[in-house]
Amino acid sequence: MMIAEIPYGKCLAEGKTKVIYEVPGQETVHSLPADQNAYMVHKDSITAGDGAKRDVIEGKGVLSCRTTSAVFSYLQSRGLKTHYLETLDERTMLVRRAEMIPIEWVARRLATGSYVRRTAIAEGTRFEPVLLEMFLKDDAKHDPLITVDQAVEDKICTAEEAEEALAMTCEVFLLLEGAWAQQDIQLVDLKIELGRTLDGLLLADVIDNDSWRLWPGGRREAMLDKQVYRNLKSSSDEGLADVRRRYVEVAERAEQFGART
Repeated sequence: MMIAEIPYGKCLAEGKTKVIYEVPGQETVHSLPADQNAYMVHKDSITAGDGAKRDVIEGKGVLSCRTTSAVFSYLQSRGLKTHYLETLDERTMLVRRAEMIPIEWVARRLATGSYVRRTAIAEGTRFEPVLLEMFLKDDAKHDPLITVDQAVEDKICTAEEAEEALAMTCEVFLLLEGAWAQQDIQLVDLKIELGRTLDGLLLADVIDNDSWRLWPGGRREAMLDKQVYRNLKSSSDEGLADVRRRYVEVAERAEQFGART
């Protein structure tokens, strides 16, 4: 559904790459009261190093919205519960409100990046089954790795929520790994966020090209994801254009999910 004007309410939250607005009380959408929904607007910002590196790529918000809409629609068609309701314009999604759990839930198929630096395990080591990890969302502390016991002790979530969340993380990864494999692209790792509602946990926030590593043909040097931006030594116009080109390709490919049998 595309609409000409969106009646944004007050800003509820703003992060590095998106803004959340309330839905005004007079709006009736998706049979839920307005205060149970929100507008998520994707920005053109791209960041790395807990926000220490920051640039603007024209149209990135549109590409993020396209990718997230496609991914969440695909996952919902496979029975996953998400906060996604509808895409309203090229960078705005209508989502269900949820109490976000301040944890990044990570699934890894291959060892790379920070995992290799942290553990000294060889680059490209394959994990079978998928390796699952939890990181506290705290830029000041550089998103430290935490355990289920720590999360429960600090009252971030219950043991039951952690068990369910880790199972959901694995399920999301395996579904997306299969979808990307149909295009001969290896999903290397993935981070997601979850929120609480009265109906339980659901997949929330975004899954876009900042959320994963993608290696076409399993080749690291062909990567399509945000790591290309992390690797830039300077934010030249040419370098940022190359990052954007890969984000365009990923959005187009994500929109093919479910088209193949």
